[in-house]
Amino acid sequence: MQAGKHPQYHRTVITCACGASYPVGSTKKVLKVEICSKCHPLFTGVQKIVDTGGRVERFRRKYGMTDVKK
Repeated sequence: MQAGKHPQYHRTVITCACGASYPVGSTKKVLKVEICSKCHPLFTGVQKIVDTGGRVERFRRKYGMTDVKK
C-alpha cells in the first residue's frame, strides 16, 4: 500500500444506547449506535417502538388511536 492514500485503521468500541459495547476495527475513532443485536426486536422477540421526531404520536393523534386496548 502506498502511504497517504488509505485512511488510518483504529481499534475502536461500538457503543449502543442500551449500554452494550463491541470492540471492532474501524477507520472511525468513536462509533455510537441506537439499536444493536441485544436490543433489536428481530433478535429479542420484543416489540419496541422507536419514535423519531414524534412520528408515532402524530400518527396516533391523526387517527384517534389510544394505547389502551379494549
